[in-house]
Amino acid sequence: MAGTAPDYPAEAPARLTRLDGLRGIAACVVAFAYHPRTLFAPELFTGHGAVLSWLSHWGWAFVDLFFLLSGYIFAHVYLAGEKLARPGALEQFAVARIARLYPLHLLTLLVVALFAWGEDGNTASAFAMHLVMAQNFVRPVPDTFNGPAWSLSVEVCCYLLFAFAAMRGNGRRLRLVTGAAIALGLGHLLLSGLPEGPWVADNLPRGLLGFFLGVVLWQGRTVLARVPWPVLAALLAIGLTVPTGALSSLLPLVLLAFPAALLLALRQTWLDWRVMQWLGDRSYAIYLIHLPVIALVKRQTGPVLGEGPLVWALYGAIIAAVLQLSDLAYRRFEMPARRAIRQAWERRRAAKTAVLPAAA
Repeated sequence: MAGTAPDYPAEAPARLTRLDGLRGIAACVVAFAYHPRTLFAPELFTGHGAVLSWLSHWGWAFVDLFFLLSGYIFAHVYLAGEKLARPGALEQFAVARIARLYPLHLLTLLVVALFAWGEDGNTASAFAMHLVMAQNFVRPVPDTFNGPAWSLSVEVCCYLLFAFAAMRGNGRRLRLVTGAAIALGLGHLLLSGLPEGPWVADNLPRGLLGFFLGVVLWQGRTVLARVPWPVLAALLAIGLTVPTGALSSLLPLVLLAFPAALLLALRQTWLDWRVMQWLGDRSYAIYLIHLPVIALVKRQTGPVLGEGPLVWALYGAIIAAVLQLSDLAYRRFEMPARRAIRQAWERRRAAKTAVLPAAA
């Protein structure tokens, strides 16, 4: 997902709860605006205003907001105090990432495999690539099994680059890696990116650009906090509406709209509301669970044409099911699995530390 927040170490700065709320909104746009229209009810949002029409058409791009949020939050958690430069920090970082991402990814992968094995490229080789979270890098694997999981492969690449860059402090190496990642992502979108989308070839460049642009925003947070909100609102509006012609449609979104949305979100107290935090905590589950739910519904109904009370009732039932399953997965699976993996690693580390003095 895209867009999972790191576990906050005990010594980490205060949690950026407003960005958690923004992440919840982004997950809902992907899950409830974009995929329902594209996967089972193409006329769902026809004639219901410019906002719903835009969200249903461009909802896929909110994955890029996930990348931006991830970069900003990772910088917030790990760059202050140069935490990844400490002894044993990289191992701890890797365990935390596995504990955060892998359990629910594996669960949703197995669920989809149970009812969709052999369909649309869901082969043993594709399954193996999903198992090792490399599904984005073999064609047409990104569209197999649980399609949204492609972004996890890209997130992992960004995490590895970030950890490599910050492992000896947040100085020259971090600047070089950040600059190179942004240049690669931006260069691809400028030279090879196409309008509309989404395009599979853009996946990794999108991740690199968004994630490391988030790092840059965090590094400039003091100056950016002084930018008047009307300026940010204007940048948001321009980024959402400016035409790009033959260039990638992602450029104004990633460079203007989403950074402005992030900076505005940091100033919005309503994003601290309990309902927004509830969505933010469950955003990863919403992101990974919604497509299997829609796929199971579609197996029973087929594509739903037109719109009416029954279509909207079915749409509401999908939303309710996704939210309920996401809550259940978060409380009864994600969190226990995360704790179990972390505790197993702590026990292993403690046992290893106890053996070393004895060996000496």
